[in-house]
Amino acid sequence: MKSKVYVLAYDIGTTGTKTCLFEIGDRLTLVNSATQEYGLTLLEGGGVEQDPQDWWNSMRDTTAQVLKESKLDPVEIRGISFCSQMQGLVLVDKDLKPVRPAMSYMDQRAREQMKKGIEHGIKIEGLNAYKLLRSLQITGAVAGSVKDPLWKYKWVEAKEAEKFARVHKWLDVKDYLTTRCTGRATMTLDSAFATFLYDSRPGKSRWHKGLCKMFGVRFEHLPDLIQSTDLIGGLTEISAKELGLKEGTAVFGGGGDATLIGIGAGAVEEGDTHIYAGTSGWVSTVTKKRTVDINARIASIVGARAGYYNYFGEQETSGKCLQWVKDHLALDEIDVYLEKKNVTEGEDAVHESLFAYLFESIKDTPAGSDGVIFTPWLHGNRCPFEDPAARGMFFNIGLDTGKRKLIRSVIEGISFHKRWILELSDAKVPASSTIRFVGGVARSPIICQILADITGRTIETIDHPQNAGATGAAAIAALGLGKIHSFEEIRNLIPSKERWNPNPANKLVYDRNFSVFKKLYEANKAHYAILNTYK
Repeated sequence: MKSKVYVLAYDIGTTGTKTCLFEIGDRLTLVNSATQEYGLTLLEGGGVEQDPQDWWNSMRDTTAQVLKESKLDPVEIRGISFCSQMQGLVLVDKDLKPVRPAMSYMDQRAREQMKKGIEHGIKIEGLNAYKLLRSLQITGAVAGSVKDPLWKYKWVEAKEAEKFARVHKWLDVKDYLTTRCTGRATMTLDSAFATFLYDSRPGKSRWHKGLCKMFGVRFEHLPDLIQSTDLIGGLTEISAKELGLKEGTAVFGGGGDATLIGIGAGAVEEGDTHIYAGTSGWVSTVTKKRTVDINARIASIVGARAGYYNYFGEQETSGKCLQWVKDHLALDEIDVYLEKKNVTEGEDAVHESLFAYLFESIKDTPAGSDGVIFTPWLHGNRCPFEDPAARGMFFNIGLDTGKRKLIRSVIEGISFHKRWILELSDAKVPASSTIRFVGGVARSPIICQILADITGRTIETIDHPQNAGATGAAAIAALGLGKIHSFEEIRNLIPSKERWNPNPANKLVYDRNFSVFKKLYEANKAHYAILNTYK
């Protein structure tokens, strides 16, 4: 009888950590999980920061909970791996301790640095032509967003010279955590790509000194490069003691959420497409082509598998829009407050979460929300247009528009935006006819059907779609430990669970609304700039 193999997968999200214990067998089996939330610090001028210690504390606390509830001896855990939010900036000193709070991927303060760095001279699409073309040649993408970590790095250099002078290494979120676990500063290739200083050309795979010089980045600040499946080292004595794990437990590189959520969805072979809806969202198709659509802000990003890319378009706020709905719009209308009843706890509970109750409340609202359209740009947008000033709105409200129509229009608006990205992506890298859908809201049959109807594609889900990132990290650990031997085998570990086919009648209604949805940004771009541009 084979001994059981267990791994811990840490999913470090924007607002919380989820720690999942998996057993590796014929499939990946979730044994236990625990979640702990933490906050974001919002600052003037568009600043968004987090304390790296909060990430570590959440790892410590959730590990203790998982071990307690599973009754598993830490000795039985063979390895740990990470999936995390990407494009953060964690600058550490020679002792590998942060010199300042981490800057989130949402931070927008570096407008001046981006303007000086790439928005001058002869331009293409608003970017310096030489730097744009040079970046595209070497990296396959370009630092064309104020939220990109390159400009955050330059912001710290310009605004916090004393702290910048102490910088030893530039790390991303999960790379800071693997560094703290092992005492070795490294960065996986997918995170390196997201700095736009990495040479992603076939046969290169290295930091590019010329790009560092062009953008004024100190080459010595860049850490060692590793593959996602590489063994970085074992847990140090101090880290093992703090986490309650065995010293020497194998720590693998892991990956960013844009990389590992797709793997956790089972989208691992060329042509496989997945859609993710978490705090942010995206559409991604596995490809061997290194290509970019600069107009639509879609590019082939480096993934966990050598020689393969993810053709990737990001939606800045996805599930975050539903969080806004829950907090600010839904509750009175669905009678949680009016009847003073708790719908998720106690003997009368009929829904596993308030979100599930919210989604159920709009099941009889007509497709298309009677023409009401929501734009899901609550924190700006990246793809298919880059505009940090863009915002959400409800369009075409009438006297008969109630909250249920507004709630449904939010779900539809999020899905319209994903269809927009999907169609632009499909024009260069054909998407699969059946799409894996993951993220917390993929547990809702209503949302799955809406997404199928709006995109016109068959939608599949997996077991525990809310844990796709952790599942991807566990699959990486399985490869690193030699329990499986190829990326193709990952799909066998992660079979589909349910599927939804598009309803042609609903598709006609959605086609009409979608044609208007795509025009709302251009019609209001100037207004967003007047109202939301930071001084």
